[in-house]
Amino acid sequence: MKNKRFVLSNTQVILLSFFGTIFLGGLLLSLPFSAADGKAVPLTDCFFTAVTSVCVTGLVTVPVVQFSLFGQAVILLLIQMGGLGIVTFMCIFALALHRKMGMGDRLLLQDAFNLNGAGGLVKFIRRAVIGTLAVEGVGACLTMIAFVPRYGVKGVWYALFHAVSAFCNAGLDVLGTDSLISWQTSPLVCGVTELLIILGGIGFVVWWDVGRVIRERKGWRGLTLHSKIALSATAALLLLGTVVFLVLEHGNGATMGDLSPIHKIRMALFQSVTARTAGFAAVDQAGLAGGSVLFTCLLMFIGGSPVGTAGGVKTVTIVVLMAFAFATARGKNEVSLFSRRVPRQTLNKAVAVVCVSFVTVALSTLLLCLITPLDGLDLLYESVSATATVGLSRGITSRLPEAGKWIVMCTMYLGRVGPLSLAVAFGMKRENRNLVRDPEEQISVG
Repeated sequence: MKNKRFVLSNTQVILLSFFGTIFLGGLLLSLPFSAADGKAVPLTDCFFTAVTSVCVTGLVTVPVVQFSLFGQAVILLLIQMGGLGIVTFMCIFALALHRKMGMGDRLLLQDAFNLNGAGGLVKFIRRAVIGTLAVEGVGACLTMIAFVPRYGVKGVWYALFHAVSAFCNAGLDVLGTDSLISWQTSPLVCGVTELLIILGGIGFVVWWDVGRVIRERKGWRGLTLHSKIALSATAALLLLGTVVFLVLEHGNGATMGDLSPIHKIRMALFQSVTARTAGFAAVDQAGLAGGSVLFTCLLMFIGGSPVGTAGGVKTVTIVVLMAFAFATARGKNEVSLFSRRVPRQTLNKAVAVVCVSFVTVALSTLLLCLITPLDGLDLLYESVSATATVGLSRGITSRLPEAGKWIVMCTMYLGRVGPLSLAVAFGMKRENRNLVRDPEEQISVG
């Protein structure tokens, strides 16, 4: 009998590569010279920082300024790797060494970016990397205009760190402990940050599709169904979020009540943008009204668009799920969007992603409630933020007990790699799964 070799699936390789990068990053951050004062940061906080960086979340138990320049550089590299994907970096090194990419490598990339086909992947990766570096570079140059006059030469590093973190939707910064609250009246800083967040969160596929349509002068009709859904959902959520936050917070002195009308609109827009996976705070999240907290949770859960740097269940997933619900209510067996039929497999995946993510949020919140007496709404906010890899917090992350920090770490990891991917990677083998079918019986739902 031949010995069966143990071979990792593509999904398992992706999950383990994230885990390995987190472990190595945590060890580097635990070194004494990674701390600003030369005294090693507690190990749990180092691993928490590594997880939040690789998972591009933004929740922190210790501020980034507590790390030295070396430590901050490690964090920045982890953010960039987490934003583009560890597998992408592996393939970049392979291409740099002029190593040919086999079919296994291409399938790995296809799984990492959640693409439908393996064709043109090398070109896709090159364009994604070049586009990422170009956008981050422009963003850094623009924010230097504001940061250098205030921080001096350090402003160059601050601008670079901020641009990468914003584009990767990480929400980490080296500006202090109040995120962007001290910059809330700066149209330049807030505007550039919003643009970087949106460009990172809209997805690389949409970038190329919009560019193609512009070159070919085809207009809206020339876009793919994916791009139409992603762009429409993003615009609708940004507008809806701005209106809702403006209505709920315009008189709240703890957030934007004391600002001028124009700055209230800007802060409402910023909260709408950052809530959908970025994690930068221009207003105190602990001061938000109850309605704003719940609405922010909804936006965080939805997140950005697929094949980008954003988290959440993704805009396209939610739109497809809502269309499925409406079609079912009208007695239709098929779902169509923009005069295009959505495959049944896509509908099934959308249902699974939302359900599993919801269970992750519920379980994380329940566990946190069991081990800490902190306010339940704050813990829900924390859990949704971790699951959707957003990074917004109502100021309780550093107050969590040791066990609570590890729960949040696990939640961030699940949110980044996808709980559904984890189930597939370590679940039963696929072969023979559909050969035997159970008998069908009607049940009542709804």
